[in-house]
Amino acid sequence: MIRRALKSVLPAAAAALALLPVSAGAAAASSVTAHPVAAVATAQHPVQTYPHHTGLIATGGVRLNVRSGPGTGYRVVGSRHTDRLISVSCKTYGSRVRGNHVWYRLPQHRGYVSAHYVTTHRYVPWC
Repeated sequence: MIRRALKSVLPAAAAALALLPVSAGAAAASSVTAHPVAAVATAQHPVQTYPHHTGLIATGGVRLNVRSGPGTGYRVVGSRHTDRLISVSCKTYGSRVRGNHVWYRLPQHRGYVSAHYVTTHRYVPWC
């Protein structure tokens, strides 16, 4: 839903910026060329909202269970191999796994994995 909104709003905002009048002066000369170029680049290359590889699974050789919800009480819907990069979309609270109650949601609602077994390389937003 957010992707759909971004795809419809972003090109319209870029077109509106390209049509804005520019005030006179030295700064205006540089902004005249900046606005149309930015609008074209934005229209041709929309912002990607797909998550990047954000975590490395470290389970000590055991496969990591992917669950349907953020907790050990949810059913297992898949698994991931150890020492592999994975993408996570956000984090949430769930049942505790060895003292850690944070769970990561995989992209496209494909399940949840315990944060205890995933080492992240960048900030992960809250769901």
